[in-house]
Amino acid sequence: MDQLQLGNHILSSRLILGTGKFSSTRAMLDAVRASGTQLVTIALRRFNREQAEDDLFGPLSHIEGLTLMPNTSGAATAREAIRAAHISRELSGSPFIKVEIHPNPQHLMPDPIETYEACRVLVSEGFLVMPYIPADPVLAKRLEDAGCVSVMPLGSAIGSGQGLSTAAMVSIIIRESRIPVIVDAGLRSPSEACAAMEMGCEAVLVNSAVAVARDPAAMAVAFARAVEAGRQARQAGIMPKYGAAVATSPLTSFLGNP
Repeated sequence: MDQLQLGNHILSSRLILGTGKFSSTRAMLDAVRASGTQLVTIALRRFNREQAEDDLFGPLSHIEGLTLMPNTSGAATAREAIRAAHISRELSGSPFIKVEIHPNPQHLMPDPIETYEACRVLVSEGFLVMPYIPADPVLAKRLEDAGCVSVMPLGSAIGSGQGLSTAAMVSIIIRESRIPVIVDAGLRSPSEACAAMEMGCEAVLVNSAVAVARDPAAMAVAFARAVEAGRQARQAGIMPKYGAAVATSPLTSFLGNP
């Protein structure tokens, strides 16, 4: 069976879902269940057991077979991200942490220096670290060497819906990486998720495209199927591109006989 390995965790689904931006907790839960995902990311601020209307941890923790991956969204420095990771692990018990550090709220680009520093520390403390990063092959390799269980380069800016604008750099990361490469951020449609998998990504992380859809649960299913199709195509062997037409049924010699 084709499975995704992240550290010592084995997953059969290669679609990871974010839990923000949904119109309601019910819409989010319906999308998570419909997608078949086994890993979701959740911001620390949504661990709020004292206010049920603002708590996602409780409802998500009751879905069988689902693993939570807290994220450090909102952190602007490595120090803030490390503190958020410690609190998240205490609250959730999850070994996973998505390191997400973007100090500028205007463009939300991940800070490579602070991200590396946070990851280095958190790996040493036993976390299964999955950093959100710019599509930088050098940084990706440094994070792999530091012990991260995956790297998650952006497809395009968070919430932009601009798709795989970083495809050329992501391809280099995939080629050089010995750990799973997971495209995170910017995907708008299931076809883009399929394309990421065809490139050789091990999984994709999607949030906005599902959350803001007219029917989030149906869109989640569409993304799950697209991820599976892209993975199957990659494994089956996608035909090469040619610079000219190549006949599928070459003419045979009998046509030239009188």
